[in-house]
Amino acid sequence: MLKYLKKYWFYCLLAPLFMMGELSMDLLQPDMMATIVDDGVLASNMEVILTEGVRMVLLVVFGGTCGVLCGVFANIAAQEFGNDIRKALFSRIMDFSFEQTDRFTTGSLVTRITNDVTQVEQMVMMSVRSLVRCVLMFVGGIYMLYRQSPQFALVAACGLPFVTVIVVVTLKKVSPLYTVIQQKLDRVNSCMQENIAGARVVKAYVKEDYELEHFSGANDSLCDTNLQAQTILAFLNPSVNIILNLCVVGVLYVGGYTVRQDGGITPGQTMAAITYLSLILMRIVFFANIFQTFTRASASWRRIREVLDTPVVQTQVDESSGGVPAQADGQTGEIEFRDVSFAFPDAPENLVLDHISFRAKQGETIAIIGSTGSGKTSLVQLIPRFYDTTDGEVLVDGQNVRMYPMQMLRDKIGIVQQKTELFSRSIRENILWGSEEKYEEIAACAAADGTDNFSAVYGVPDPVSRAAGIAQAEEFILRTPDGYETQVTEGGHSLSGGQKQRISIARAVIKNPEILIFDDSGSALDLKTEAALYEALNREFADTTRIIVAQRIFSVKDADRILVLDNGRICASGTHEELLQSSDVYREICKSQLKKGEIGA
Repeated sequence: MLKYLKKYWFYCLLAPLFMMGELSMDLLQPDMMATIVDDGVLASNMEVILTEGVRMVLLVVFGGTCGVLCGVFANIAAQEFGNDIRKALFSRIMDFSFEQTDRFTTGSLVTRITNDVTQVEQMVMMSVRSLVRCVLMFVGGIYMLYRQSPQFALVAACGLPFVTVIVVVTLKKVSPLYTVIQQKLDRVNSCMQENIAGARVVKAYVKEDYELEHFSGANDSLCDTNLQAQTILAFLNPSVNIILNLCVVGVLYVGGYTVRQDGGITPGQTMAAITYLSLILMRIVFFANIFQTFTRASASWRRIREVLDTPVVQTQVDESSGGVPAQADGQTGEIEFRDVSFAFPDAPENLVLDHISFRAKQGETIAIIGSTGSGKTSLVQLIPRFYDTTDGEVLVDGQNVRMYPMQMLRDKIGIVQQKTELFSRSIRENILWGSEEKYEEIAACAAADGTDNFSAVYGVPDPVSRAAGIAQAEEFILRTPDGYETQVTEGGHSLSGGQKQRISIARAVIKNPEILIFDDSGSALDLKTEAALYEALNREFADTTRIIVAQRIFSVKDADRILVLDNGRICASGTHEELLQSSDVYREICKSQLKKGEIGA
């Protein structure tokens, strides 16, 4: 934690210094009040009352100023610390593999980056403000109480052990509950996230009541645990107040008895002693509240550390492979699978891919077809290392993908996945999201000058218009009121499925990748639009290696080679015509989609 806090050491130092100024004023005031009572009121000396009163007012102003500055610097330190932690968490989460994200769950990651960080922020603020105040007030209060009379200090010493036992027992019982509370908050967030993302499905199946019951179960469980913790804490303040009042009675008895006997203790000193005693014992309650916050923050910090300390294996080069690869024989975009097997980490005994081997040369179009669950998507996800192979090797340009730094590998690849994801930004920004950095400045200039002048000003085609044209998206984009500046709603719900797919394709092709992967990305396109898309790809990306995963025969029949997957194995490979002759599985797929006279077409 100090790694993130040390940048703000200056604020962490200033806050306690100003706190000491405020605290000094708080400790001096009861003593000054005793002087007013003893030397002013009882002695009928108005000069003492006025002099000490003015001093008290000035000290209050000074102490209040110090208190405000202490709060300002403590909040700066805590908020900047929390800001850095959130950025570090977000950066680490963005580097996670699919496997790591699945292991933590989305709801848990949201809780960690929001609620858990807030708990740690509060701990930092209390550390540099309230904790310092409590320690100094406790020590200073005992000293000032002893100055009034050692007998008063003895009364406080009698009450301290009881208060300490109550605080320790309470914290011991409530501490384990905070970890449980955060875990149950994860469940609530996960449930909420699933229902917001799947709202259309819930409404389509009229399952609102069912999901409300599911959410209520998670929420009630969180509420019950919170109530359990708060019930335990509810005994703390009343118990301490009982001991405090008993100690006040003791101080009054000792003070009254001494005043009557020999006058060694004055009424003013007795009043000051009661104030100091209250300060001392209430500091212990504040200690309890602080340690309660610390306990909760410790549970949160463990959860944050769990994310920050998780090694991001897939962003690292496999050192056993020999370092960063060089381009192989001048070829770019060459892909090879060598005896690859794959199983998901949570089900290692269930192979999704079993001994897959094939090679795609530069500029070649490889189509992958097969029944649902045959492993088509899992296969293409191994190329950009969304997952790592269980056995075997995946090579790009003759080098194992594990040798590549992640950015270097994925810069070579443009991928359009099954599930289309768009962001709440303009269409232009969504397309440029897949571009290289050099296009960002061009895009800003294009927006300022207008796309009509882009080619004349920069001497090159507008990369956004070019990508949209290849993806067959420009026609519908220009029909929208604001064209490329049209804002996309959250999740792309303002667009149809085909429109979203075409924007996703434009996002992939704008980077001019060496490898293009289409994972069933034409499923929402009509045959005419899909044919125009492949024609544009053949024209503009003749030297780009293409991997096309599809369910429709029309989408794959013109590929240079078609791989037929069945139960995680390549059961056949060849052109459309060859497979019609040699593969029963392929013929069955064709028969299910084409009329009898069209099968050989």
